[in-house]
Amino acid sequence: MSGGLVALLDDIATLAKVTASSVDDVAAGAVKASSKAVGVVIDDTAVTPQYVSGLSPDRELPIIGKIARGSLINKLFIILPIALLLTWLAPRFLPFLLVVGGAYLCFEGGEKVLEKLGWLPGHHEEHEEGGAASAEELEKSIVASATRTDLILSAEIMLVSMAGLSNETGVMRVAVLIGVAFFMTFFVYGLVALLVKADDVGVRLARGALEPEDNRPGPVDNVGRTIVRVMPHVFSVIGVVGTVAMLWVGGHLVIANLAEVGVPVFHHVLEAAEHAVSGAGGFVTWLVETLLSGVFGVILGAVIAWLVVGASALVRRVRARA
Repeated sequence: MSGGLVALLDDIATLAKVTASSVDDVAAGAVKASSKAVGVVIDDTAVTPQYVSGLSPDRELPIIGKIARGSLINKLFIILPIALLLTWLAPRFLPFLLVVGGAYLCFEGGEKVLEKLGWLPGHHEEHEEGGAASAEELEKSIVASATRTDLILSAEIMLVSMAGLSNETGVMRVAVLIGVAFFMTFFVYGLVALLVKADDVGVRLARGALEPEDNRPGPVDNVGRTIVRVMPHVFSVIGVVGTVAMLWVGGHLVIANLAEVGVPVFHHVLEAAEHAVSGAGGFVTWLVETLLSGVFGVILGAVIAWLVVGASALVRRVRARA
């Protein structure tokens, strides 16, 4: 009987090792797949804090928590099933989806660049506010708006991540994508929460809660004032980095997946440029690839943004005449 118990314990230990190894593989795959969605992640981190701007500080974290929950629902129960169904029924359709997703990233980045340069005047219309809303209704509206925006960004994250899992088996692919969904959601909204509350911490320190008895500014006060001064610049830098990353990732997605669907001309140009500088080392090759992908992303995004602005202006004129 003791021999049977030892054998059972040995089997349990073996199963535990296999399970741990599988969990390790899933975690590694999730991190690797997530790294390819860096542009969307940075943009998501830059966009989300605007939803809690101007709200009571004690409601910021609860609202971010609700948005994070909506983001997780988007990834696990809407995007993942649809993406897996499409890749199962029509696997050749994935490159087209990635072209669309990459083009949308380019559009967002190109629109921000043109807006910053002042080359898209009047493309934002002010929305009339419908009347006074209660705090609860306002929060519901904020969460709903942020969740809708997140649906697009999460779709891009999951599609970009899925593109790097073509060699994985069906079960492992699903497991890794679930890992990506949790990892990305907690990473993005955890970082957003830290960034949003950083200035509150700075304000508390700057108010002198821990200042010396002589009431002169001390090291803690100076740290608090520095945090308050720096945080707006941090958000500005995140916004710029997010735009650059979107254009790079979006441009690369479009170029690579156009080649997959039979339009390899841009990919050939990229390969030729990489080959020309290959002797200078891996970093220079990566830099050239990134730069050219970004330039392609800017051009494509600007063209799409102009078309969208033109179409919107045409629709407004038609409605005005009707």
